[in-house]
Amino acid sequence: MKASLVVFALGAAGTVQAGFYLPGVAPKSYELRENVPLKVNKVTSTKTQIPYEYYDIPFCLPPKRRGELENLGEVLAGDAITNSPYQLEMKVPKACVKLCAKFYSDKDMRMFRDLIDEEYRVHWLVDSLPAAVRNDRFNFISRGFPIGFVTPSTYTDPNVHCLYNHVRIIIKYNEDPALFKGSRIVGFEVVPFSVKHRWDNKGEATFNPETTVLDTCNDMNHVKYQSEGFQTVEAEGEVIFTYDVEWKESDVPWSHRWDVYFTGNPDDEIHYFSIVNSLMIVLFLTGVVAMIMLRTLRRDISNYNEMQTLEEAQEESGWKLVHGDVFRPPQTSPMLLAVLAGSGAQLLAMATATLTFALLGFMSPANRGGLLTSLLLLFVFMGSVAGYSSARLYKLFGGKDWRRNTILTATLFPGVMFAMFSVLNVVAMVENSSTAVPFVWVLCLLVLWLGVSSPLVFVGSYFGFKKDALEVPVRTNQIARHVPEQMWYTRPLFSIALGGILPFGAVCIELFFIMSALWLHQIYYVFGFLMCVFFILVATCAEITIVMTYFQLCNEDYRWWWRSFLSSGSAAMYLFVYSIWYFESKLHIDAAVSIFIYFTYMGMISMAFSLMTGAIGLFSCLWFTRKIYGAIKVD
Repeated sequence: MKASLVVFALGAAGTVQAGFYLPGVAPKSYELRENVPLKVNKVTSTKTQIPYEYYDIPFCLPPKRRGELENLGEVLAGDAITNSPYQLEMKVPKACVKLCAKFYSDKDMRMFRDLIDEEYRVHWLVDSLPAAVRNDRFNFISRGFPIGFVTPSTYTDPNVHCLYNHVRIIIKYNEDPALFKGSRIVGFEVVPFSVKHRWDNKGEATFNPETTVLDTCNDMNHVKYQSEGFQTVEAEGEVIFTYDVEWKESDVPWSHRWDVYFTGNPDDEIHYFSIVNSLMIVLFLTGVVAMIMLRTLRRDISNYNEMQTLEEAQEESGWKLVHGDVFRPPQTSPMLLAVLAGSGAQLLAMATATLTFALLGFMSPANRGGLLTSLLLLFVFMGSVAGYSSARLYKLFGGKDWRRNTILTATLFPGVMFAMFSVLNVVAMVENSSTAVPFVWVLCLLVLWLGVSSPLVFVGSYFGFKKDALEVPVRTNQIARHVPEQMWYTRPLFSIALGGILPFGAVCIELFFIMSALWLHQIYYVFGFLMCVFFILVATCAEITIVMTYFQLCNEDYRWWWRSFLSSGSAAMYLFVYSIWYFESKLHIDAAVSIFIYFTYMGMISMAFSLMTGAIGLFSCLWFTRKIYGAIKVD
């Protein structure tokens, strides 16, 4: 087992190096002096979780704004790719290029101060590479650069808001005449400065980027860090925006240009050790549980099958006593259970397919919005899985109202998700956020749901109801057996809460990095480890639910249908509790709107996680009960 774990870990690590360059994305080579477009995206903050379009902030505008066509994932993520006034030419350095001069009112300056306090960062793109700011102290980079900063208390003039109005754009390129012509961009870094520019108008009434001469910088005198000359935004006034362009040759090949973004925070080194440790613990527990179950069940089945006399049969106890009731349909909402289990099977199929594509390298960060688009489309296309699973389970329960069951499967979970998304979209519109989805794209989502997913649910349901009902190895008695009084530790509430601990423990360490990618705007890339953890989650959900159901049947309680679903599904409760801890310890969100957005999204994620893990537990227990009751002799 150790050898296989090492091999898998090496394969997962190799995925970082070679598995994240989307097939079909070809490198672009630039000739000398060829125009290199710099595009602007959005401004984001981890303190508010409300992104804005770049030009919602009063920055310098291009002569004509041109937006890029976006995919569904980009729209939902709030990306808004637009051209910029920055002019870059391949291998042509520039210094102190005057972009524009803008006069800001008190209202504008207050906006900048708020954005600085909320730690908003600007996101640019060059050749699909995001702008990065290098931290030389810890030797890592972060995506985007801050709008400004507040002077520390040690400065002569402390707690003053300063705007980054000058940027040094550093473009790294790679050349290999033996393989390709021209130059390929392999790096994009930004060094921001705050400079209170001074200029001599020489009789000119207004600022002219072509003729105005700055006293603070020029072609020979580059901008330097000067603590006494920051551009403050404490009062209304003029701000001049400038930029430099530097070109540096690099030996990094185009295929590895994203590696620097994967380095991340220095604390990420703990990631690999934590994942391996978690996997070893969970694998060990899984082996122990499986061994106990196999030994116990083999002894029970052997004892039951060897009973010969009437006296021995009358003295039997344990799970065989409830053979006439174990497959009795649930008394409470059998249709609802079938619908939820069907949606959970759909989510499980979606997650499996998404991780498979990610592991093969189809979820490249260069393909903006690709992961979110894939999740939505795969969920839609897996509608037939939901319809089929729900129909088979509902038919096993003896249900006859197949139309209602199918309609609920197609609408219940997607409808709840769409309703919560609509509320979040209204909030985004009120806040003028870039995540506000336009009406046309909302219609697109409705078409995917009602025009694609729902018909597929009906197709799956048709085939599910057309097939014969699942065969069970024992007959169900006409009169239900009395369930004896249960001890406190075998009652539903305790066993359900206990059943979710181990599945959550299997993913809790990896969950930290996923949460950081979601809410701290980091790039998640270790899909090899995530696939391993996913399989461990499936195995853990199945085995812990089987164990809980076995103990329940041994106590002569045959009402296992809902409890098996809720036992593993309760892992979502711990997930939501974990999100509360993460909110308190890692995020610094104060605004009520931002808090509402965070917990609404985490509620949606927890509900989906609950359905998926619950379906794993339910179908595993169905397989388990059919196996053990099929292995004994029942007269």
